[in-house]
Amino acid sequence: MAQPTVIFAHGAFCGGWAFEQFRQPFEARGLRCLVPDMRGHAAGEARGATAGLSMSDYAGDLARLIAEQAEPPILIGHSLGGLVAQMAAARAPVRALVLLAPSPPWGVAGGSMGEAISAMSLYGLGAFWLLAVDPDYATASGYSLDRLSGADRKAIFERMVPESGRALWETLNWWLDPMTTTSVPASAIAAPVLALCGERDHIHPPATVTQVAQRLGGDFQVLDGMSHWLIAEPGWDAAAAVCLDWLTEKDCLKPKKK
Repeated sequence: MAQPTVIFAHGAFCGGWAFEQFRQPFEARGLRCLVPDMRGHAAGEARGATAGLSMSDYAGDLARLIAEQAEPPILIGHSLGGLVAQMAAARAPVRALVLLAPSPPWGVAGGSMGEAISAMSLYGLGAFWLLAVDPDYATASGYSLDRLSGADRKAIFERMVPESGRALWETLNWWLDPMTTTSVPASAIAAPVLALCGERDHIHPPATVTQVAQRLGGDFQVLDGMSHWLIAEPGWDAAAAVCLDWLTEKDCLKPKKK
């Protein structure tokens, strides 16, 4: 009997390395874990490797990886990777979909000041949708890595890579996108869905993430005291336990028949 596969989809400016800690409890349960780098995000790639890439490119790559598996995998996505995961799960069947502080799909409007700042701040770069946008330490430190020590923030930031300005535009300014790139038809995802968010998350706060869960007909839970970096900030192990308990409850961790 083969254990189910879990595929992790990382967020903006990151790579598969972001799940180095979070994947450990899943591996301890005997689950096969895949942590791919999104296109243009692997260590050592050219600085402009992500320029011009669309969320559709990321979702298409992930959907192909899902389809390559012998059985539908469990799909877990964080932040922008949570939106990529939603888009991919609408294209290829998954056993379960877990969204950690996910970016919302087309049509789900945020209502917080932090979300508004995220949506508009990039315009200071000019035509940022044509660029590979460099990570910004002040933004990462203040909004995403805010519950980590200074040393840990710097260590994570040093591993970050430029992100596709086009993908950021499609995600943060979806109402300006006539192609509705990040639209996710709820009817296309047959698997059970869990959406988690931190109580103190200013990037994708509870009011937004609950809308995502409702849109997909999924379960929703707020993690007390946590912020956006659910995958490695203090309490990440409890967040992973919530995911594993939910997957067990939904009967998603049973070994696959060969």
